[in-house]
Order: sequence, then structure tokens, then C-alpha cells
Amino acid sequence: MKAGIAAGVVAVGVVAAVVMVLAGNEKPKEEAKTAPPSPASPTSPVVRPGEPTPTPSPAPPRREPGPRPPGIVPARAETPAPTPTTPGTGPRPTRSSAATPAPAPKPTPPPASPRPTPPPAPTPTPPPTEAPPAPAVYQWSDLSYDISGDGTEPEMRIGASSWVWKRYGMSVGDQRYTQGVTVHGRSSVTIDLNRSCSSYDALVGVDDLTLRLGKVHFAVYADGVRLWRSGLVEGGDPAVPVHVNLAGRSTVRLVVEPRGALDNVALADWAESRFTCA
Repeated sequence: MKAGIAAGVVAVGVVAAVVMVLAGNEKPKEEAKTAPPSPASPTSPVVRPGEPTPTPSPAPPRREPGPRPPGIVPARAETPAPTPTTPGTGPRPTRSSAATPAPAPKPTPPPASPRPTPPPAPTPTPPPTEAPPAPAVYQWSDLSYDISGDGTEPEMRIGASSWVWKRYGMSVGDQRYTQGVTVHGRSSVTIDLNRSCSSYDALVGVDDLTLRLGKVHFAVYADGVRLWRSGLVEGGDPAVPVHVNLAGRSTVRLVVEPRGALDNVALADWAESRFTCA
């Protein structure tokens, strides 16, 4: 547009200059025809008219933006440069909160690694304890009398004991036993334990050698106290089991009592008779 306006102004100026030149040349010709010739005079200078002020052409009508052809990108409007401001003059810029830099976030410390769980302390193995010695079992049929013993094991008192028949094989109620002691229908045998013993066990009855004759009672005493007594046992009856606690006892007395006078000569058996001691 600026180039078009400038070209128009130049054209108008040129046209005006040509017109003025032609008008000046035509007037002397007419005067030459009517007036007599005059003596030569100096030629007056030609005064050129000033350049006319260009009239601004009207601005072209503004076109409404139509559909943009494909592939054509509109030119960006030029942003006017900011007007420089003299230092110390003009409005003081307002400090915006956005201009204040936000404090940098504190770095999050890395999570602490879990401490390794120490292995459990090994359980100390207790030292092996010595197994208690097996209890000693003393068969009555193997006991010695006190006159020949050494006083460390159960022994029979020879001066306080009746007749004793140590046997290895006997029968009571048609039942065979490997070992035991046979006494008369009236008898008493005292045994000194000589050590700590826990129990006395036996199977008692009338020996089958009596041909099913004889009726007796069996009893166990310890330190003068009767601890056990059987009912009436007759010839041919099965053996009666005996179990007596001897804890804390030092002396045992084994007694057989007849039912009648004729039962004194009966044979009474303490089969499988034994003492269990520490």
C-alpha cells in the first residue's frame, strides 16, 4: 500500500509540471503575433510551482477473513517493541507473588534399608547326663545269710529265720515257675536289705507237692509293720501276686501262717520272689 501511494504522488507531480510548462510556452506565442517586436530583454526566470501535497488515497476496504486455503499459514502479527522507560521514572513494577521463586522441595531421604535379622543364637546343647543306673534286682533264692555276706546287699538273718529251701523250678496250681523259695506252713524269714530298695514282688501259693492239701495265709512285714496279707490260700489254688512298696524300709520279714495244726507241715512257695533296689 505504501508503495502504491508513493507512485500515485509522483505521477500527480509529473502531470502538474507538464501542464505548467505547456501553459507557459503558449502565452508568448500569442503575444508575438499581435505585438511588434521589442528589443531584446533579458529572459525572466521560470518559476516552478511547489510540489502538490499528495492526497492520501482511501484505505482499501477490510476484507472479512474467509476460509483459509489449505496449506497457507497466516502471517503472525508483529508485536510492537516495548517502549524503553527512563530509569527512575514511570510506575514502579509491582512485585508479584509469582515472581518470588518457590522454595525448593527438600529432598526426601531414601528409605533406610532394613536391618538384617540376626540369626537365632544356637540353643546350647545340654551336656549329656548320665543315665541313672538300672535298678538292681535280687532274687531271694540267690541271697546269702548274714554270716557269709559282706553287708552290701540284702541278706537273710540266720538266727531269726526258719527253714528255707532254695529252689529252681516249682509248681503252684499246675503252673511252673523257674525259681523261688519253699518254706513250711508255719515260717518266718527276716531279711536285712542293707541298701535302699523300692519294692518286693512274688507269686505265693501251696506247692503242688502237697497233693492239694494245706491251707495257709501269707504276709509281708517291714520294720515291724505289716504291709500286706493274703486271704486263705489252699492247695491247688493258682498263685497269688504280691507287690509291696519298700521305700524307706531297712528290714523285711516274710511270714506264712497255717489254718490248722495239720497245715504246719504243708509246703508254701514264694515263687519268683525278688527285691528291687537302687
